[in-house]
Amino acid sequence: MPVSYAVVGGGVVGSAVAMTLARRGCPVTLFEAESEVGVGASGTNSGVLHTGFDAKLGELETALILRAAPLRERAVDGLGIPVLRCGARMRNAPSEIEENARVLGVPVTRDGADLLIPGEAVTNPIAMTRAFCAEAERHGALIRLGEAVQDDLPGFSVVLNCAGLCSDGVARRFGDDSFAIRPRKGEFVVFQNPGLSEILLPVPSPRTKGILVFPTVTGHICCGPTALDLDDKSDWAVRPEARASLIEQACAALPGLEPAPVFAYAGLRPAGANGENYVIGWSAYSDRLLNIAAIRSTGLTAALGIADYVCTDLLGIDDRPVGYQRVDPPRGPWWLRAAHHRRLA
Repeated sequence: MPVSYAVVGGGVVGSAVAMTLARRGCPVTLFEAESEVGVGASGTNSGVLHTGFDAKLGELETALILRAAPLRERAVDGLGIPVLRCGARMRNAPSEIEENARVLGVPVTRDGADLLIPGEAVTNPIAMTRAFCAEAERHGALIRLGEAVQDDLPGFSVVLNCAGLCSDGVARRFGDDSFAIRPRKGEFVVFQNPGLSEILLPVPSPRTKGILVFPTVTGHICCGPTALDLDDKSDWAVRPEARASLIEQACAALPGLEPAPVFAYAGLRPAGANGENYVIGWSAYSDRLLNIAAIRSTGLTAALGIADYVCTDLLGIDDRPVGYQRVDPPRGPWWLRAAHHRRLA
């Protein structure tokens, strides 16, 4: 009997896993509880594609960010996903970050006290997620929307748990209580773009990359995200004090910016409740369950690296050299689509 695969979760990581399986000839069904893919954590992030220049050497997250880069370049070009290759500037960057980038093989240059990272880019995360799903369907995958998983999907040989904020709940259906997800809220404000042409990065802390100011593929600029740990997985509201603080920080980074944002939105990143990060591997509680959980803000960047690692290293399914078919992804502001969906939900 052929092996069948169920992917639970239609965010960017689940969609990348489903696409990668389908392109390798595997029978795969993706289950998404919402009526659209990509409107949860994936559709409410920054859209920034990181190079990993400041990532920690030796961590799985870092390895998969770097692994994703060449895979993503082929996919976005082949599928026609909008990408703004604008590069980034870290003001007053310490020498340790420059050295870290060179050790990891990420190109950087100096501009006085600033560090320039030309490989940093921005995309539309909902467009990327939908394009991955369209490519998966082209290769025979089934996409089942509005279907929250209520059991352990006994009709499938392997269940790949990519359920984001709900991944701990999915694991519990298999008796796996090895990790828990605690949402980390990231709030953003959006402005008309007065001419910013590069991503402005702060020096990161051990907990967060800090507040970015960056251009988008829609012609706006964003400022964010905040980082607030919550217990409520349904709190997508932007706090008034966060909005005010982000406006102040955006104006400080861009003197002359009109302090009147056109929109504000929040996303909930699926962080590990006990510090877990990139929980990727076979469950010790079920030989049918493969967890792909606690994927925080770099999930958009690393999605194809995660998918390749899961399929090649963990499932042992060899890649097949097949081309991509261009799609016509949505190109409007992704945050409006995600926020509209949340209000309807």
